[in-house]
Amino acid sequence: MRITNVESIVLQYDMDEPLGYAQGYYHQRTAHLVRIDTDEGLSGIGEIFGAGNVAFANQAIVRHVLAPLLTGRNPLDVNAIWHDLYNHLRDHGQKGMPIASISGLDIALWDILGKSTGLPLYQLLGGKCRDDYVAYGYGMMFQKRDDLEESYAAEARRIVEMGFRALKMKIGMGVARDTSLATAVQLAAGSGIKLMADANHAYSPGEAISIGNALRDLGFYWFEEPIMPEDYQGYRTVRRALAGLQIAAGEAEWTRFGHRELLTRECVDILQPEVAATGGISEFMKILSMAHAFGTPVIPHVWGSDVLIAVDMHLLAVIPDLPGGLHQFEPMLEYDTTPNLFHSQLLVEPLNIIEQVNANGGRVRPPERPGIGIELDEDFVAHHRVA
Repeated sequence: MRITNVESIVLQYDMDEPLGYAQGYYHQRTAHLVRIDTDEGLSGIGEIFGAGNVAFANQAIVRHVLAPLLTGRNPLDVNAIWHDLYNHLRDHGQKGMPIASISGLDIALWDILGKSTGLPLYQLLGGKCRDDYVAYGYGMMFQKRDDLEESYAAEARRIVEMGFRALKMKIGMGVARDTSLATAVQLAAGSGIKLMADANHAYSPGEAISIGNALRDLGFYWFEEPIMPEDYQGYRTVRRALAGLQIAAGEAEWTRFGHRELLTRECVDILQPEVAATGGISEFMKILSMAHAFGTPVIPHVWGSDVLIAVDMHLLAVIPDLPGGLHQFEPMLEYDTTPNLFHSQLLVEPLNIIEQVNANGGRVRPPERPGIGIELDEDFVAHHRVA
């Protein structure tokens, strides 16, 4: 079997209202998919992390740098291909967009491997360690309105009513406002709900410690990306100052080499590699093994279409218990609950996350079909394709 074509597909549409986070607002949804075709009729689908105009930059890398290196290769040589692509780009980008571009292609190759063997991705990766797992509802994003506390509270209640038993909110508006927003969410969510807050590296270490103390007092479970990802020493300082509040990070780190720094420098309680950015499935599994060697739990970050959600559903199924026990730490699936056509209409057969959550006490199961187990709705793709 040989690779005959590599296609980069950028999808985009305008949102009804802009949503924001600590680094800005956005008014469009973007998904960057890749498709790898073979001479035996099998195709693999992947996704590359990077919204907005970043997707077009990644598309250029795929089309002009990586696709020519893939054409004619055996798609089942997944590990060899990863290292060839990385070595080709090492002198030009060991982090960032080149690695994200490799990530999407690696995901597509694993999809082909699954389809060629008739096995779902979780089986290729060693089998399920759990049949189902918790999904947490991601919402409470910035909006351009004065009554944001009321909006956050209403959204928290809505997510809980959907059946989610854990939820995550955006912060990064300053210590006083963040405390007010977190208090509103905590009161609205009620008892028995696991709460997380994501600052998208908005703070200096001192500010992060101040808001972290407030989050800890409110009973929040983790504080995500409190400071800029380059500041490893700052992460260690924040983590040591906030014992009892889990410090989570990793979505803005790249490959096993970057995540090694977070682990050896004792930066995090929970590691959050983003499979569509950090090197794909091949690299994610190496990061997972390394993290567990340090005794650090892994909860994948995921921000993308249902292609990427499906990939992460497989990854969550194969993460072993750490350290093992009857009442075990359990990884969770991140799921964006804000309106998103790339969740509701992209696939021929939707993943039905909300329906699963509602019917199964907040828990979901991975797809069972070969490979990633999804099929794109080609009419939807054609309608929303911009490049």
